[in-house]
Amino acid sequence: MGKIIELNQSHYDEIFSLSQFAFQYELTEEELHRKKEEAKRYTIWGMMDGEKLAAKLHLIPLSVSINNSPFQMGGIASVATWPEYRRKGMVKELLLHALQTMKAQGQTISFLHPFSAPFYRQYGWEMAFAEKHYEIPMKNLKQNWDGKGYVRRTNSDIPLLDSIYRKYIKNYNGAILRDEKWWKQRVLKGQRMIAVSYNEENQAEGYIIYQLKDRVFKADEVVYCTTNGLKVLLQFIANHDSMAEKVEMVVPENDLLPLLVNEPRFQQNIIPYFMARIVDVEAFLKQYMRSIQEEFGTLSIRLEDSFIKENTGIYILHEVDGEIDIVYEPIMNNIKDPGISCSVQQLSSMLLGYQRPEDLYNLGLISGNAQAVELLEQIIPRKQTYFPDFF
Repeated sequence: MGKIIELNQSHYDEIFSLSQFAFQYELTEEELHRKKEEAKRYTIWGMMDGEKLAAKLHLIPLSVSINNSPFQMGGIASVATWPEYRRKGMVKELLLHALQTMKAQGQTISFLHPFSAPFYRQYGWEMAFAEKHYEIPMKNLKQNWDGKGYVRRTNSDIPLLDSIYRKYIKNYNGAILRDEKWWKQRVLKGQRMIAVSYNEENQAEGYIIYQLKDRVFKADEVVYCTTNGLKVLLQFIANHDSMAEKVEMVVPENDLLPLLVNEPRFQQNIIPYFMARIVDVEAFLKQYMRSIQEEFGTLSIRLEDSFIKENTGIYILHEVDGEIDIVYEPIMNNIKDPGISCSVQQLSSMLLGYQRPEDLYNLGLISGNAQAVELLEQIIPRKQTYFPDFF
């Protein structure tokens, strides 16, 4: 096994050579320059064989919204190994090193886009986000949307877009709290167009980031603060009927657009997307429970984390004077009959809101007594997960 080092700009040619090989794409000089600029915000770890890069992993420091509070998140990206070094445990070592770094930096949760869900499940990640994909014949959107207001196309008014986006994501868990660089480098890159919807009082209520090509209107991001804002945007899309035959749209899993469309029989697919795992269970629980107002007394959770052993143990949630205190007991046998037993994968899924405790209990994916499961069901807010970005 080689050694892990932090890579720097002097390694960029090796880094992106491996990325292009592993993910089978080719960068132009301009694209390579842009990738190198983006990489300045990352920490990149490499597993070395002498002086040669054998495997690598990118760690992206980000902030995400959970229960309307900012949580520090470590994004895992661009995990790659040269073929001659595969199946030697290098990625496992890199993942453990990254998780240890996240914990030291206060990043209590981690997201990644998996090439294989089973591969990352063995290291504690679990599916936590899905997308709903629409393919809508343009004729289906040709109706009177009765939106009150108007649309203005814009170039890239990031403060305006961000203000609308932050109101919108209050309805969801897990979305990135984007900074200006993220908007510029990730969201608004390429040949995308932007349109903003306003109400009759000239207040911005939504926006759409889209592309129009080969008679397809592709809505990359549809964001709105009011139903009126959505209807104004839908009318704007429908006004492209002479230019596009269909509309492709990616929306949150719980989106209800078909209820508003007169002819809702169009293609709708739900596709699992990103995975998540809690990095530091005690620290995450302490921050998470600050926003919980439920009166419940005491609940104990027996947690198993086979990859980060120090997370394994009993967590006792106890209400004191209207606030929830977390007591961690690393010795698993101290409580003979904990209320709930689960893995770190299922705890991550439940606390983010992707799956409900009762559903996991009925499937045998968590265990415990029914009263404790019902209590956890009451504690965890009902909030859809949504992750409109990619890394």
